[in-house]
Amino acid sequence: MRLFDIGVNLTNDRLLRDLDGVVVRAKQAGVDTLLITGTSASESQAAAQLCEQYSHTLLSTAGIHPHYAKDASDDDLVILRELCTLPQVRAVGECGLDFNRNFSPADIQQRIFEAQLDLAADVQLPVFLHERDAFDTQYALIKRYRDRLSGGVAHCFTGTQEQMQAYLDADLYIGITGWLCDPKRGADLRAAVKHLPLSRLLIETDAPYLTPKTLRPQPKVNEPAYLGEVVRVLAEVKGVSEEDIAAASWDNSVALFGAPTWR
Repeated sequence: MRLFDIGVNLTNDRLLRDLDGVVVRAKQAGVDTLLITGTSASESQAAAQLCEQYSHTLLSTAGIHPHYAKDASDDDLVILRELCTLPQVRAVGECGLDFNRNFSPADIQQRIFEAQLDLAADVQLPVFLHERDAFDTQYALIKRYRDRLSGGVAHCFTGTQEQMQAYLDADLYIGITGWLCDPKRGADLRAAVKHLPLSRLLIETDAPYLTPKTLRPQPKVNEPAYLGEVVRVLAEVKGVSEEDIAAASWDNSVALFGAPTWR
């Protein structure tokens, strides 16, 4: 199977300390392509630079996570726009709203999110969306901008079937992580993904976070090499083959983010 991990926090220290090993193990596990998540202007720059170092494995996004919205400047938005001209940068984000932790004030989160929606519309790159406890506000903004956007994904989706259907009605993709493998927290998600069309499915580890609880033994750090466990559990929940999950998610990833340049 050939897999495309659409969400990897590869600039995180827990992965950077063994970067070569992380990339090699991913390849050995059939994870051909990794999309590095940009969460601030500086982290987005670092992600783009890593893509140059591993030019046959990595792509990246450029964005400002809602947690860091309060620290974002106009200059940061200019940096994001410049990054979006690079061939390895395939989406705007991680962007969105997070009213769960509220590390940034809600009004500032919304202003920075809208700036990134404007950017994505201008450069015609898809949006890489984050949302926690802010669905109604975020979805209203997505609906307002959707006609101008080239597409997008609800990254690390953990919501209900109703919320998933709303994203599908907006013609967005749904990113599924190891959250699905958590017997307690993942119950609503398992119920929802039974109704998720394969044509809208993307898969991701969100490494080094969200280690699949079904892995034995449990690794200390999640990494892209474990994406196959998300595939296995997804196939089990949906009653399809792992090959079907892998093929659909690969095709969808290429449709949204473009083919890897080395292919």
